[in-house]
Amino acid sequence: MEQEKILNPKNPATQDEILRAALSLFVHKGYFNTSLTEIACAANLLQTQEIFLYFDSKQQLATELYNNILDTLSVSIDEIRRRNKKASEQLHSLVDLLFKLTDEAPEALRFLFEINAREFLPTDAKLYLQTPAVNKMLKMIQLGINNGEIRSLAPMLIYSYFFGIINTTLQLMLNGTLDKKTESYQSQVWLVAWNAIAKK
Repeated sequence: MEQEKILNPKNPATQDEILRAALSLFVHKGYFNTSLTEIACAANLLQTQEIFLYFDSKQQLATELYNNILDTLSVSIDEIRRRNKKASEQLHSLVDLLFKLTDEAPEALRFLFEINAREFLPTDAKLYLQTPAVNKMLKMIQLGINNGEIRSLAPMLIYSYFFGIINTTLQLMLNGTLDKKTESYQSQVWLVAWNAIAKK
């Protein structure tokens, strides 16, 4: 296999196509119900074996997808924190981003919200609430507690109040239960979520 990898250097475009195909299939069929043959077909590969030039297994492929999505979210959160000084502004910008992703990258959000990461993550990997992205969200919340914008409760409890409202709404939009455009809900969802945690 190593010899084959040397003879056939990786093509980044092909790797991205495999990841895109896998994301779509995992979201629509589930991790366990998706085969490597289906991923290869959806990625327009000539044979399933080509996947192994890029990924050792379906598990590694799913794990890389998960990490890529969270890394991208984490970088976006860094930018939001740099641009905004107050916790309310940071959280509002983050909500704006999540609603935008619901329109522009729905499969990525569905992968985070709907796929059980325990099915494919290595046993020592961090689950969603332990990732750097969520840790940065908790820092936004702690900033708000420290400067009197947010109620003085455990940051993870505040997280559950605020993002419980946000994430549930996003999931309802992603699965079609809420069928209007995102802008129909964004402002009112922000107000409800912020009022759940704001210091009165």
